[in-house]
Amino acid sequence: MSQSPGGMSEFHWLIEVLQTVDIGIVVLDLDYNITAWNGFIENNSGVDSADAIGRSLFDVFSELSEQWFKHKAETVIQLRNRAFTTWEQRPYVFKFKNTRPVTGMTPFMYQNTTFIPVIGPAGEVQNLAIIVYDVSDTAISKIELKGANDQLAQLSRTDGLTQLLNRGHWEELLEAEFMRQQRKVRDMSLVMLDIDHFKEINDNYGHQTGDEVLRAVAKLLQENSRASDYYGRYGGEEFALLLRDSDTQSAMQFAERLRETVEQTSFHTAQGEIKLTISLGVAGWSDQLADHRAWMKVADQALYQSKNAGRNQITLAGTGQA
Repeated sequence: MSQSPGGMSEFHWLIEVLQTVDIGIVVLDLDYNITAWNGFIENNSGVDSADAIGRSLFDVFSELSEQWFKHKAETVIQLRNRAFTTWEQRPYVFKFKNTRPVTGMTPFMYQNTTFIPVIGPAGEVQNLAIIVYDVSDTAISKIELKGANDQLAQLSRTDGLTQLLNRGHWEELLEAEFMRQQRKVRDMSLVMLDIDHFKEINDNYGHQTGDEVLRAVAKLLQENSRASDYYGRYGGEEFALLLRDSDTQSAMQFAERLRETVEQTSFHTAQGEIKLTISLGVAGWSDQLADHRAWMKVADQALYQSKNAGRNQITLAGTGQA
């Protein structure tokens, strides 16, 4: 095919642009052999064009999923329509190193990719063009922002001292479970506990030691609870647990194990070893409860019965049983 001098100049200008543009271009035949690519692909792959042209794409890029790529490509060829793959769907198609100076902490280049059918004069698809966009800066910024938001959300749900659920989030979970009970009743128990004579620990050893004790009790709480239970710091030296799928008998057994564990533990602090006890109140769910706050009040009243009866014991709400 002859080219006019002007046309030849325009052709070479177009080739030069495609070679230097900051996007990747790969052209394949319908057998997935490479027929052309530009400087972006050559530079980022580390493979010379002379060594790539005529070879199978899957030989040159052995890490590329052949099954996934062919499924994507065949859809484009059959429908004769473009298709897109974003970094959120698939971080990359070609595993290139990330070369961005600012966001260079990720080991690979995040990519958006466009699959384009190249249609010949007869109206049939003759080639497949793959356009690769380096979106590492955008992707990493979005990931970092999500990470920061997730961290803030976690902080908003967590007690800073003990790393248990804080009171607000724990109450939200309790309320949600209470509402589920209205639709489908199952065994569920609430446990409130309080460290006995905690004020004396603060007065005699200092608040720093008091904080150490709170963290140690919180750790025992975590170690003795199940993954399905909700446990949190309710405030001061008081903790709260929602035992899901547990009737009052099971809850009382759990509470007794926890009480014994605390009583038998020597808590190591900067001021030396400290022995302490806890008091607990247990309240099973009842359809007579108006809302989750009423449930908390019943469990709290049981807790204070334990404290008024001499501490280091458990009271089951509504029975006075210790």
